[in-house]
Amino acid sequence: MTDQKMSGAAPGPAPAGTTEAVPLDEDLTLQVSRRPRPGRWLAVLAAALFAVWLAYTIIVNPNLHWDIVAKYQFDSVILNGLAVTIQLTLVSMAVGIAIGVVVAVMQLSDSPVLRLTASAYTWFFRGTPLLVQLIFWFNLALLFPVISIGVPFDGPKLISWQSNQVITGFVAALLGLSINEGAYMAEIVRAGMQSVDPGQREAGASIGMSNRQILSRVILPQAMRVIIPPFGNQFISMLKTTSLVSVIAGADLMTVSQHLYLANFEVVALLMVASLWYLVLTTIASIGQHAVERRYSPGAAPPLRRRVLANLVPGRGTRKGAAA
Repeated sequence: MTDQKMSGAAPGPAPAGTTEAVPLDEDLTLQVSRRPRPGRWLAVLAAALFAVWLAYTIIVNPNLHWDIVAKYQFDSVILNGLAVTIQLTLVSMAVGIAIGVVVAVMQLSDSPVLRLTASAYTWFFRGTPLLVQLIFWFNLALLFPVISIGVPFDGPKLISWQSNQVITGFVAALLGLSINEGAYMAEIVRAGMQSVDPGQREAGASIGMSNRQILSRVILPQAMRVIIPPFGNQFISMLKTTSLVSVIAGADLMTVSQHLYLANFEVVALLMVASLWYLVLTTIASIGQHAVERRYSPGAAPPLRRRVLANLVPGRGTRKGAAA
C-alpha cells in the first residue's frame, strides 16, 4: 500500500489524457424556469368569467321554468320517447355497419360492376340530405302503393301488403337512418381496410386462408384501430340525428317533446328536457368511445396476450408448466 493511501491524503490531479470521474451523488438536474405567459392567464380568466356568467344567467332566468323541466324530466311520455331514440340509434348503427362492410368490400373488389354499384350507392345517399330521405321513405306509398313478393316484371305475387300499413313512422325512420349511415360507414370501413399492409392479405393467402377468412381474421381486426375513432363520432352523431325523425312523427324523444309543448306551450322547458337527455346519452357514448379506443390503441395488448406476458415476466406470474 502506498504512503498516499496510508496517510489518507487527498488524491492528486488526474494524469493528462485521463477523464476525471463525476461523483454519482452530484445533482445534475437542470433548473428550467417557465416564461411568464400573461396572455394565457387572461384567456383563462375570461373563459371562467364567461362560464360563470352563462351558468348564472341560465339558472336564475325565470323564463326557463325549471319547475316544468323537473316535472317532465322523468315523465313516462319522455322516457318512452327516450327509449325509441335509443332503439333507433342502436338498430340503425347495427344495420349501417353491416351495409358499410358489404359496400366497402364491394368498393375494393376486382369487379368493376361491384365497384361501380358501391360507388353509386355512397354517391347518392351521401349526396342527398337525410331529411329528404326520411320524408321520401315515409311517403313511399305514393310511389309504391302495394309492396309485394313474387315473380318480377308483373308476374304473379305470392304475398302483398299495403305500403301505408307497413311503412310507419318508426319503420321509415329506421330505413332512412340505416341506409344513410351505411353510406358513411362504407367509407370509414374502406379507409380502415386500406390502412392494412397488403402483405397481410398475401400472408393469409399463402397459408391457405380463404378470402372470407382473410377479411374476418386478418384485415378487419387490424383495421379496427382506424375504424373505431370515426365510428364513435358517427354513433354520437346518430344519437342527435334521430331528432330529425320528428318531421315524420317517429315517436322519438324530440317528437314527444314537441307534442308536449304544443299542448302546454312550455316550448323552452320541454326543449331543455330533451337537450338534457341528449347530453346524458352523448356523454355515456363518449365515455364508451374512449374506452374502446384505449382497447384498440397501438400500445394496448389483448387480455389473453397480457396474461401470457404476465406468466413470462419474472415476479409477475409463474411460467405455465414450471415445476412448483
